[in-house]
Amino acid sequence: MKRPSKRPIWLVMTGSLLSIVVVFFALSGSQVPAYAEEHYADLQNFSKVLNLIQQFYVEEVDTKKLIYGAIKGMLRELDPHTNFMPPDIFKDFQSETSGEFGGLGIEISIQNGILTIISPIEDTPAWNAGIKPGDKVVAVDGKSTKGLSLVEASQLMRGKRGAKIVLRVIRDNEEEPRDIVIIRGSVKIKSVKYTDLGDGYVYVKLTSFIENTAKDLEKTLDQQLAKYKSIQGMILDLRRNPGGLLDQAIKVSDLFLKDGTIVSTIARNKKDKEIASATKKGRFTDFPLIIIVNEFSASASEIVAGALQDNRRALIVGERTFGKGSVQSVVPLNDGSGLKLTVARYYTPSGVSIQAEGLSLILISKK
Repeated sequence: MKRPSKRPIWLVMTGSLLSIVVVFFALSGSQVPAYAEEHYADLQNFSKVLNLIQQFYVEEVDTKKLIYGAIKGMLRELDPHTNFMPPDIFKDFQSETSGEFGGLGIEISIQNGILTIISPIEDTPAWNAGIKPGDKVVAVDGKSTKGLSLVEASQLMRGKRGAKIVLRVIRDNEEEPRDIVIIRGSVKIKSVKYTDLGDGYVYVKLTSFIENTAKDLEKTLDQQLAKYKSIQGMILDLRRNPGGLLDQAIKVSDLFLKDGTIVSTIARNKKDKEIASATKKGRFTDFPLIIIVNEFSASASEIVAGALQDNRRALIVGERTFGKGSVQSVVPLNDGSGLKLTVARYYTPSGVSIQAEGLSLILISKK
């Protein structure tokens, strides 16, 4: 999940390795902490290898390419949601949360080392081509996806609008892989879909959480109020919703709550805890609410379902959810590249982390 950081990020891009080395030399002497000596030795090794490659490798090399490769290798030791994005990828990434971008329209993850579709976004090229949640992508245009990071897989799938791409997928209960042809197109996400069920009852499906999801949902419910003067009951469908922006999950939850905790995030320092609470401005707090989830409801979807379940505002039905309970900060770097770094895990109001476990359906209803 993408989360704007409220605190300074402790990462600084330096102009060269020399500037890092200078810092450690400034600390040299009897007062150098043990950890500084250890880190300096590691950086010295890295600098030496880089210099040897630059001077003696059989062919001339692109130093920036080597640095980028080193960063990617370092991040492979962390979780699959921590990724480095070169400038071209980072630019595309920034456009995706606005709700319109070019591509396939899928949310992907790495599960057990395999590139897996969390969900195709409805009415996008991938959805129309027949991609299903849970499909395991083993090749893209004949190139194996084994060992790729999420960013590398995303880069492999990018291309010009109108261009063809072939995903080889393994689907549950099918013995042989299948090739699915998709024509890349302009992906315009409509995150709120509404059906009037009559007599004041309403069905709303949220396909994702993008910049205007909460505002669009509020407008939709206002239309229902204008028509019927009141809402008698609502079904909120979060099935196959892969998540999105944290602030939108909080705002959507706040629409239905009078008070209470929505979500808390805890970073490496357990004392460094942030709590998002209802603002007491919730406008839709007095009618029965049912939320539907499934195994592909992830991230922001799980925040909303968890908040409304734990505050006894909604009845949750369906299947155990996906289990993406980590929080990422997106850090722009000096050269136009970016880092998506896992900085915390989120917890439901009852204090339960759903990371890798999914949201259990307690089946509790409104007070």
